[in-house]
Amino acid sequence: MNFLLIALGIWVCIVGAWWVLTNAFKSADSGKLRDRLMGANRPSRPKKGAKRQASLLAEEDKTTGRLVLRIMERFQLQDRLATLLEQAGLKWKPARLIHMCLALFLCGFALGWLMLPVRYQALAILPGLATGCLPILFVVMKKNSRLRKFEEQFPESLEFVARSMRAGHAFSVSLEMLSREFQEPLAGEFRRAFEEHNLGLPLDTALQKLAQRVPSLDVHFFVSAVLLQKRTGGNLAEILDKLAYVIRERFKLRGKIRAISAHGRMSGMALSSIPVCVAAIMFVVNPDYVTFFVREEVGNYMAIAGVVLQLIGYGIIKKIVTIEV
Repeated sequence: MNFLLIALGIWVCIVGAWWVLTNAFKSADSGKLRDRLMGANRPSRPKKGAKRQASLLAEEDKTTGRLVLRIMERFQLQDRLATLLEQAGLKWKPARLIHMCLALFLCGFALGWLMLPVRYQALAILPGLATGCLPILFVVMKKNSRLRKFEEQFPESLEFVARSMRAGHAFSVSLEMLSREFQEPLAGEFRRAFEEHNLGLPLDTALQKLAQRVPSLDVHFFVSAVLLQKRTGGNLAEILDKLAYVIRERFKLRGKIRAISAHGRMSGMALSSIPVCVAAIMFVVNPDYVTFFVREEVGNYMAIAGVVLQLIGYGIIKKIVTIEV
């Protein structure tokens, strides 16, 4: 009963803090936008404007917290986290992601400290690390899901650009039409590339930035083909048709490989889950036999060695059944 009350209290505190922070960020962003539209921050002189801009950047940095800024500067996480969030399609700031990780780490550590016996309270860092990694895991999952959706739409988009160019449209106009006809996330990425080129950025640079935002081998092929055709000449529509055909064949081959390697993946999952299931059953059926791995020092070493060997075995099986196409 105490465990349920503690868990409920922690959940209520997290939800309340999340609601307060979200409203604060929204109100701050709306206030800045209102001031810019009304001309409240419009500088009268260039020098004062430069000072005003510098002070504004300093105020925004201070809101993230000195601890978070030191962590990101120490481990050089600012650019990496910004790139990861951009690839995931999330409009978060890196400091917000760090704050979420730290908050969940503290909650998991406090929960483990309260639930574990006094002798094993030092192990409370393990549930803290597990809960602290949840925001990063969520962002990575969003990135992978977004990338899969992009790759599913990409061959059809290449054929659309080829048909548009055969109809007499320019390549940049084809990108604009592509952003209107397709769905997210493909439409958003090509719309951004077209807007960057339309605002004065060279087409080469806009396409290279597209390849950086979408870490896909197919997109790198597309960018390389367009840049090569721009330098040497040739029929770009025919090149895009052939590239779409190659990508579709790669999808078919990837599906066949996944079907063939399904048995190996299922075997790896089964072999990895059997020790965990047996340990859980033994804790219920014969706890005196299993507590040897918890109470005795030799049992602790054996349990740690078993977990490490199990992870190594799962990694080897994963490496065997993973075939890049």
